Amino acid sequence: MALTDRKVMTFDVVGTLIDFETGILDYVHARAQGAGVTLTDGAILEAYAVAEDRQHHLTPRLPFPSMMAPMYREMAEVLGLPDSNSDAEEFRLSIPRWPAFADSVAALKRLKRRFNLVAMTNSDDWALSHFAKTLDQPFDDLVTAEMVGWNKPDPQVFAFTRGRLSTKGFAFADILHVAQSQYHDIAVARRLGYHTCWIERRKGKQGAGATPKVQNVAIPDYHFGSLVELADAVDSGK
Repeated sequence: MALTDRKVMTFDVVGTLIDFETGILDYVHARAQGAGVTLTDGAILEAYAVAEDRQHHLTPRLPFPSMMAPMYREMAEVLGLPDSNSDAEEFRLSIPRWPAFADSVAALKRLKRRFNLVAMTNSDDWALSHFAKTLDQPFDDLVTAEMVGWNKPDPQVFAFTRGRLSTKGFAFADILHVAQSQYHDIAVARRLGYHTCWIERRKGKQGAGATPKVQNVAIPDYHFGSLVELADAVDSGK
């Protein structure tokens, strides 16, 4: 089945379209500098990934912005950061400043010519409103963890989104799920029978960055290192 045979692309947003690692690093480095602490990017991202994995298991029904304060406190303990209530809350409030990847806006505009684009994110409605604005409002529909009551990788997020699409006349075979995270998206989507496209944003970099590690990498139907590579493949008729 060719890429151009699909009608819908469902997108993970944070990590796939929004460069959350840069957002995290900007915030934490500023706090560390104020406290006279020197940290490497790798140490910060690893601490975030560990804290996120733990928080996901503790509160699997909370949108990730609501997890960020306790995650920051865990990171602060590990990294020696200031850990006041305001520091933890400001971590969440840094979300509107998180940038899009350099290729996201232009590539989404190209994909929108052919596909119905759906955001499917562990964000809450507030965070997604900021991300959608940063991305120049590309989406035809929005699904958040706040709407569903669960976070990916829980299958209920996929079921909720599929149900919404079915009411608009889209079949299961019409959907391609596009994501960066093996942990949150690709592995579970494959188990559920979705066609998947892995945007490996950390291709060529060491480690898993701010995304929790997986034991086994799920093999996607399509694999690109950037969103523009996906758009190029679509435009070439693959």
